[in-house]
Amino acid sequence: MLTKVYGSAVFGVEATTITVEVNVDKGIGYHLVGLPDNAIRESNYRIAASLQNNGFKIPGKKLIINMSPADLRKEGSAYDLTLAMGILIATEQIEEKPLLSDYIIMGELSLDGTLQPIRGALPIAIKAKEEGFKGFILPKQNAKEAAIVEGIEVYGVDNIKEVIDFFNKGEKLEQTIVDIETEFNFHLENPEFDFADVKGQESIKRCMEIAAAGGHNIILIGPPGSGKTMLAKRLPSILPPMTLGEALETTKIHSVAGRTMKRAGVMASRPFRSPHHTISDVALVGGGAYPQPGEISLSHNGVLFLDELPEFKRGVLEVLRQPLEDREVTISRAKFTVTYPSSFMLVASMNPSPSGYFNDPDAPMTSSPAEMQRYLSKVSGPLLDRIDIHIEVTPVPFEKLSEDRKGESSVLIRERVTKAREFQIDRFKKYENIHYNAQMGVKQIRSYCRLEEASLQLLKSAMERLNLSARAYDRILKVARTIADLEASEVIKNEHISEAIQYRSLDRDGWLG
Repeated sequence: MLTKVYGSAVFGVEATTITVEVNVDKGIGYHLVGLPDNAIRESNYRIAASLQNNGFKIPGKKLIINMSPADLRKEGSAYDLTLAMGILIATEQIEEKPLLSDYIIMGELSLDGTLQPIRGALPIAIKAKEEGFKGFILPKQNAKEAAIVEGIEVYGVDNIKEVIDFFNKGEKLEQTIVDIETEFNFHLENPEFDFADVKGQESIKRCMEIAAAGGHNIILIGPPGSGKTMLAKRLPSILPPMTLGEALETTKIHSVAGRTMKRAGVMASRPFRSPHHTISDVALVGGGAYPQPGEISLSHNGVLFLDELPEFKRGVLEVLRQPLEDREVTISRAKFTVTYPSSFMLVASMNPSPSGYFNDPDAPMTSSPAEMQRYLSKVSGPLLDRIDIHIEVTPVPFEKLSEDRKGESSVLIRERVTKAREFQIDRFKKYENIHYNAQMGVKQIRSYCRLEEASLQLLKSAMERLNLSARAYDRILKVARTIADLEASEVIKNEHISEAIQYRSLDRDGWLG
């Protein structure tokens, strides 16, 4: 008897439907073909034990199992349940009540028949809906994630026995339904980290608001304990709320990496990733024998925070340059190419010197000019060229720390940021790949950042007096455009330019030469 069961393989952030064909013939043997990897080849031991522990068995007959398309590499243990159901129906141990071809079936089996979670449940559910499948049967841990997709029935199960009874006896499975709107609203009104918790640092909060409004990359420079990490962690809470499309795209990437949230299926809040400075370039951009998304893709539509920037290996930082420009990363192998999206805000922090106390007369230790230059030269000019805002963070005085008064909440700041983003979305609606000010090219800067004569003279004198580099010119105009948007001003005024000039610390003489 020949039986067909349907599973799915994930490549990048897209899924491909896999047909598992099980043929029973005279003789003895278990033959698995269709380019399975070692995890799939070992599945017959897990399947045999789980079936035996639930009153079934792999019969002593010749089983030929083909995973089609046969020239596509299959990997992982998620096909255990697919193969097991195919074997049971092909060997007529169970009677097929509901139509098997209506369902995608995926799950890893334990020896007692319980199901373990799989990767990529969301892209699989999206593909299943596109191809007209009625339902998706998978482990209960992944059910909420797959149930985000409307138009397909999602059944989360704990044990293979539930699936067997569903097909054999027609017993009902409990359908998983997710209320996406409730999840979104909960995260918007209750951010995990709130700017109201930050004492003092009003000027830095203002700077973070500007960065969020224009999608600008930002670097925070200050001594240890001045609050750089605390401020960076709160940045996602003031970014505009994710659209459903952004949330699905972000959840897909985390689903493929096996890092989706346990409480909810959809990622309603923007991701915040903070890799350690010992990270390798492959872990940062993604890769491996079977390419997985790296930290820059896991921070897609959110924030990538690089704490102590000069401590990262220079080669690791250099691989950031192309994804920062293209907003995607392509990983190529001999037989295939995978592209992961990576549109993120880069937030970096660093001490101003190896000791951390540059220009502090009360510092316990200081660094020599040679040590300073060696420390700062670890951060390359081309990378800094992609960072619009440089801001110096000073320690908070005791009077501010001991205040009972709470600062402005993230919800209020986010309202202003969202309004500014709306202006930008309307302004750039004719451009396909430009949505906010940080993405402007030279052409858009010349069109939308025109200065009056007085503002132009102010910028000219500031660049001459402060010895600002040529790369600072366009960055200042972009940031000034965002400051004007926050005030709902069509014209870039003197005060907008003068504030933007303050945010180019590292371009001044005495920093990076």
